[in-house]
Amino acid sequence: MKKTIVSLLIAGALVVALNQTLAASPRQDPSRSASLLTVGATPVPHAELLNLVKADLAAAGIELKVVEFTDYVAPNTALIAGDLDANFFQHIPYLGSNAEWDQKLASAFGVHVEPLGLYASSVKNVADLKDGAVIAIPNDPTNEGRALLLLQSKGLITLAADAGLTGTPLKITANPHNFRFRELEAAQLPRSLEDVDAAVINGNYALEAGLDPVKDSLILEGADSPYVNIVVVKKGNENDPRIQALANALRSQKVKDYINSHWKGSVVAVF
Repeated sequence: MKKTIVSLLIAGALVVALNQTLAASPRQDPSRSASLLTVGATPVPHAELLNLVKADLAAAGIELKVVEFTDYVAPNTALIAGDLDANFFQHIPYLGSNAEWDQKLASAFGVHVEPLGLYASSVKNVADLKDGAVIAIPNDPTNEGRALLLLQSKGLITLAADAGLTGTPLKITANPHNFRFRELEAAQLPRSLEDVDAAVINGNYALEAGLDPVKDSLILEGADSPYVNIVVVKKGNENDPRIQALANALRSQKVKDYINSHWKGSVVAVF
């Protein structure tokens, strides 16, 4: 009888100890496993490319889950919060434009460039833009500066020498055509074409709006643009085997062939 009581007391103590250990340990989300890779992306071309390689990752034992976003802030917020394993929508200057992002996130690898372009619904040649024309540009720091640098590269404006990659209309030192600039969220730019004379639109949003950057733009960045679109992870996770498998899949000949045949210069592979 005494042995039975002692045994029960020992068993009870073990259960208590086990419960305390489990309570002290970080709980694992049962919906996420080591083979699941959750990547946030804007729809075109990023999510489209990710969906293209789902089967390749599945063959490597990795389930790729693509979560689509329609803005440029939420994917980094979600990645920092741990809701994503990676995201695919931005370039390095944009990643570095926010101190928290720059501190906590890192580029894992680059995939492609989406040339930024100037579009208009009423004219077919940049020379036909009237003096005083209203030009819409992205309002986020890096893409705004990028848009102004594009206009400067064609001699339409001149920026101060210290404008760098984050110039704003306040840094314009020469504006011979007296262009006026309307700063809008990047996703709104295609819809603004009916309300402005022209708009500088990011490649992914141009594609989503049915615009062909090669055929429809008045001016377009060259393929040597430094704004390479990257897959981003939390710092320290660059060598995660799932991320390395994603790099192999997205930087494959299959993806390069798809980019070249499907977008014909509107998206340019960098590998």
